This record gives sequence, C-alpha cells and structure tokens, in this order.
Amino acid sequence: MIHEIPKPEISDDFTIDDIHKLRQWNYERLKNATREERKEDMRRRLVIAEMHAEEARAARQEEVLV
Repeated sequence: MIHEIPKPEISDDFTIDDIHKLRQWNYERLKNATREERKEDMRRRLVIAEMHAEEARAARQEEVLV
C-alpha cells in the first residue's frame, strides 16, 4: 500500500539534506507497497516528468524564437 505522506519542505538552495528528506519520504511512502503498486507509481510519475520536460522544451523553443 502506498501511503499518502506529505512531501517534505525543500529549501531554495536544494542541499544534500533536502535529498535525504526526499529519499526518506519516498521510502516511507513505498515501504509496504506491492511490486505492482510500485510499478504503477513509477509509471504515473514518469508521465508527469515527461509532461514537465515537454513544457520546458516548449519554453526553451519560445525563448529561441523571440
């Protein structure tokens, strides 16, 4: 079961402590998840990451055209 745990607060500087917080958060979310639940979570997050990457590419393309 994937637990809905609030994401930790990340500093503006994004330090190594922030990385540790994110790793701990992800571990706590997935520690009791089944293999299928983990796969589905990864797929869902991949789709979100791809959307963000596409938005970034489009924004960069607009900057080049301007």
